[in-house]
Amino acid sequence: MLTILTLGVLQFGLDVYVRNVVHDAAVEGAYHAALADLDAADGAAWTRRIITRTVGARYAGRIDARRSGDDVRLTVRTTLPLIGLIGIPQALEVTSRAPIERLD
Repeated sequence: MLTILTLGVLQFGLDVYVRNVVHDAAVEGAYHAALADLDAADGAAWTRRIITRTVGARYAGRIDARRSGDDVRLTVRTTLPLIGLIGIPQALEVTSRAPIERLD
């Protein structure tokens, strides 16, 4: 019983870690894409690079970045780990926004 409880706590910690990494990468990517001389694709590539270096390439699955109006919106859909790093593909979705930098 203690082993099952310990494994459950470790799995929960891994889930929270993956979610935090993906969230922070999405925020960094959105702010990177919001720079005056860059576009949304640059933010998506930046996000993919951060996720790949931190938790692995398969967690950098579907990344959508879009400029609209005065902000950049970046959405990451990735695997939610259930048993170790094995999980449900695209079950975790994180979205972030950043205001676009202007050189006026």
